[in-house]
Amino acid sequence: MNQQPLVSIIIPTYNREKYIKRAVESARRQTYQNIEIIIINDGSTDKTSEIISELSEKESRIIILTNKINLGLTRTLNKGIKMAQGKYIARLDDEDFWCDKKKLEKQVDFLEKNLEYALVGGGAIKIDKKGREIVRYLLLENDEDIRKVILVDNTFVHVTTLFRKDIWEKVGGYDKEFDGLEDRDLWLKIGKLSKFYNFQEIFVCYLGHSSNNPGYVDQNYKKGRQLRLNIKLRKKYRNNYPGYRKALLLCWASYFYYLLPFREKLWSIIFRIRMLIFGPPPYKYEYFKKKQKHANRY
Repeated sequence: MNQQPLVSIIIPTYNREKYIKRAVESARRQTYQNIEIIIINDGSTDKTSEIISELSEKESRIIILTNKINLGLTRTLNKGIKMAQGKYIARLDDEDFWCDKKKLEKQVDFLEKNLEYALVGGGAIKIDKKGREIVRYLLLENDEDIRKVILVDNTFVHVTTLFRKDIWEKVGGYDKEFDGLEDRDLWLKIGKLSKFYNFQEIFVCYLGHSSNNPGYVDQNYKKGRQLRLNIKLRKKYRNNYPGYRKALLLCWASYFYYLLPFREKLWSIIFRIRMLIFGPPPYKYEYFKKKQKHANRY
């Protein structure tokens, strides 16, 4: 009998025929083998359904759930996790992939040995559609440091996280009210009950949000709505974490930044101004290299 706790890997997918196989294969190749891979097809209209059906025929650990109509990311995540049998929940998006084969092994070992922790994450590499590296970074490691800034900045990369399902249930799962910020709301809820940790290792390659990236990312990225949600989120947890005023100021600053023309050309200047006003962000860049390819290696 396998004495290792079961990990449920949750992969919601919507019109990702180009990338879904890569994501699933990165989950299958994990050295930690006591897993189930729950793929929730959220009303895809491309060839995603055919691709995941073919994958499930080859892999008994794959479970496919299907939404007849598109329910959106938050409701789809909740549906998948409610069906999950695992002690731990791992998140992976359909256009991203884990680049460390020992990711789950390291995270499960940590949580099994440190019961006061419920959420762990790690570092990430942002790539473009051709698989070329844009930037890689690590986030704050220790619980104490994370708590100082979690209300101001996001301190976890969603697709690097592993968390305890029982804690997820206690806090009520992902909140549909915060679609687009559902992960940050979840971290803040979990932090009221347990401790945080980020591995100082790179775990994932991700495409990131962009206006021409189909799937979920276009659905909830209207800037006015994001501003309102960001402010509402900070107000909800202002008595649980420090930095409320700074968090509100950063919400407005980010909003006006996205209204600027040619903002990408001004990024380095704006980043220096941000550092002066808000202090260092909760992440550190390791290096910047546009031409190095990663996607073809996995």
